[in-house]
Amino acid sequence: MAVTFANLHTELGLKSLNEFLSGKAYISGDQLTKDDIKVYAAVFEKPSVDLFPNAGQWFDCVSSKLALRFPGKAVGVRISGEAAPAKEASKESPADDDDDDIDLFGDETEEEKKATEEREAAAKASSKKKESGKSSVLLDVKPWDDETDMKKLEEAVRSVEMPGLLWGASKLVPVGYGIKKLTIMMTIVDDLVSVDSLIEEQLTVEPINEYVQSCDIVAFNKI
Repeated sequence: MAVTFANLHTELGLKSLNEFLSGKAYISGDQLTKDDIKVYAAVFEKPSVDLFPNAGQWFDCVSSKLALRFPGKAVGVRISGEAAPAKEASKESPADDDDDDIDLFGDETEEEKKATEEREAAAKASSKKKESGKSSVLLDVKPWDDETDMKKLEEAVRSVEMPGLLWGASKLVPVGYGIKKLTIMMTIVDDLVSVDSLIEEQLTVEPINEYVQSCDIVAFNKI
C-alpha cells in the first residue's frame, strides 16, 4: 500500500511524517528500505526532536544505517510537490474505503483540486522538461597518510556547496597502517550535479587536495 508524503521541507509536512511514524521504526515494515531513503532525501535537515520526536529518531536511525545494500523490500512511496492544508482527522473511517493510498493530509476541497489542476496545466504549458531525478551516492574519500587531520578533511569536503548537492551521514573506516578513509553519503539532483565533475573539479584540487588524495564512488542509487 503506497504512502504519499508532501512538502517535507515544511512544518506541516514534517508533522504528517512524525504522525505516520508513531509506533514505527521505518516507513515500510520493520527494516530499512529504499522507501526510507526516498523520504530521507526529501527531508532537508534533521527534524527537531522536541517538535517531531518520531521523525527525528527515524532520521537518526536512517543516517546511521545507510550502506551499500538495503535489507528490506520496498513497497513504494510517492513524494508529491504540494499538499492541501492539513485537516482534523475524522473519528470514524468509512468501512468501504477502496483507496489503497494513505492520505495524510485529508480530502481536498473542490477549490483546492481546481487550483492544483490549474497549476499542473500551467507547469506543463510552460515547460516540457521532465522533472529531474535524484540519486543517493556513497563516496570513499582517502587521505594522503596517517598524519592527515581527518576532521579537517571532512570539513573541507563538506565545504563544497552547489545547487542540487546535499551532504549526509559519514564515518571513518580503518584501511590499515593507521590510515582511515572517510565514507560519506550525499544526495544529488541528477541534472544539476555530475559526480565525476564534483570529484575532478572540487574534491581533488586546491585547496582540498591538501587533505584528499583521491575519491571513489562506492555506490550510486537512483532515488
